[in-house]
Parts: sequence; C-alpha cells; structure tokens
Amino acid sequence: MNNKTRHFFMAALAALTLGATVGVQAAEAVKSIRGTDVDSEAQQPGKYVVEKDHAPSAREYVQQPPLIPHKIDGYSITTNFNKCMDCHSWTRYRETGATKVSITHFKDRDGKELSNISPRRYFCNQCHVPQTDAKPLVENTFKKAEGLR
Repeated sequence: MNNKTRHFFMAALAALTLGATVGVQAAEAVKSIRGTDVDSEAQQPGKYVVEKDHAPSAREYVQQPPLIPHKIDGYSITTNFNKCMDCHSWTRYRETGATKVSITHFKDRDGKELSNISPRRYFCNQCHVPQTDAKPLVENTFKKAEGLR
C-alpha cells in the first residue's frame, strides 16, 4: 500500500470515528441554545396533530411569512407541480377564497419582475408552515414588534 492510499484510509477512519463520537454525544442529551434540557421524545415527527382549518393567524413580526391555516398532508410540491397554486395562484384565489400569492414571490433576487413565481419562492413550505398542538420545547419570551401590538 503506497503512502497516498494509506493517508486516504487513515483520514477515512478518523472521519468515521469522529462521526460515531458526535452521534453518540447527540443521542445522549439534546439541549437548547439556552442550555435547557429538551425532552427528546417531544421531538419525534408525526407525534403532533395539525390544527384544523381556520382563518389565517395574525402575524407576530413584520415580514413574517403567513402561517398555513390548514393541513397540507399529501400536498405535492415538485419542480414541475405545486399543489398550493391550485388555490393560491392569482388566477384561482378568488374562486377558492384563499389568500393570493404575494407579489414579492414574482421577483428574482435582483428585484426584476417575473411572469411566474420565482424559483427561490416556489417551494412554499420552506417559509410557510402549518401549526400543530406541540408545546414549546423551552420557555418563549418573544414579544410582538411595536407596530403589530
């Protein structure tokens, strides 16, 4: 075995060892940034119930993406199809009673207006999320922005 191959295998072994150590440490205890212990059972996906359909929630801060006031289970959002647009597009929002997509979603990162939704805004649930009955993992001391009180 030449030196180059030996160095490669030594680096790979070190990376595996480090990865296993980090994985074990992460499994031992989850802590919040504030240092509070977090119940790892409370983080399990699928454990919470999505709120039933309701009117849109009030926003808590300026520029907050609106929260999704309904279930989105089974909604398909791919590069070729976006289920959200069945109701929220500018051509359909009136007949469905849904909120129309913001004009800001039709601009590229340089502010140039586009004829369709910007690819960087196309995957709705990157910013917009449905609400669940999950309890906060740590105490929240957030206060609304002055202009929204």
